[in-house]
Amino acid sequence: MATHCAGRAAGASLLTHPTSCGAEICLLQTRCSFPDIELFVKAGSDGESIGNCPFSQRLFMILWLKGVIFNVTTVDLKRKPADLQNLAPGTNPPFMTFDGEVKTDVNKIEEFLEEKLAPPRYPKLAPKHPESNSAGNDVFAKFSAFIKNPRKDANENLEKSLLKALRKLDNYLNSPLPDEIDAYSTEEITVSSRKFLDGDELTLADCNLLPKLHIIKVVAKKYRNFDFPPEMTGISRYLNNAYARDEFTNTCPADQEIEYAYLDVAKRMK
Repeated sequence: MATHCAGRAAGASLLTHPTSCGAEICLLQTRCSFPDIELFVKAGSDGESIGNCPFSQRLFMILWLKGVIFNVTTVDLKRKPADLQNLAPGTNPPFMTFDGEVKTDVNKIEEFLEEKLAPPRYPKLAPKHPESNSAGNDVFAKFSAFIKNPRKDANENLEKSLLKALRKLDNYLNSPLPDEIDAYSTEEITVSSRKFLDGDELTLADCNLLPKLHIIKVVAKKYRNFDFPPEMTGISRYLNNAYARDEFTNTCPADQEIEYAYLDVAKRMK
């Protein structure tokens, strides 16, 4: 188990950023008072770095985007300390304490943080367009079926199913949102130029989808030599913009951790 300090805030001096593996300690000096927040996430294979868990990364990103100061504790599932077992009995990471109160359900934690850490002090992260919440919601399930399949005769259809789900996501990312279209302009916008699902800022929808999309990218390449098709320009633009943001890259586990997590999951073809 290892505890790290993370977060950014107005009036805070962030002396070191957490690395992608979460190994550095962040030293913060702040003139503001903040809630006492600790996020418990799955540890990597070394028992200390950040492990492969899209739900852990989802909450890590939300807290970072909120701009609040918080501690991150990586939990080694093989050697879960007794104090953590007492804190959240029968619960595996991610879970969170907020001013001493334990929160264990990821969806409820997201709702709680959006309600508690609200404007004007903290940014609203809920998407403006409801469709953004469901964009890409079937991609990870299609990927899981594809990567777990050991039969060569079923591989083609499962890959087609994954591509269909990715194409649907790509179409959404390339379709202009209503606020991208100027009703008074004579120029017709046919392809969106936005950075993320709901616009040019990261939202809760991105915190949910991006960790999963990154896993697909890493694992499908490693075990199936599968790449996102280059003609899917919406997905390419989306990921490139995400990789340019610390809130995403600094909460990602190392690629080797993701590959290791799928070592026994990704079935060899027969």
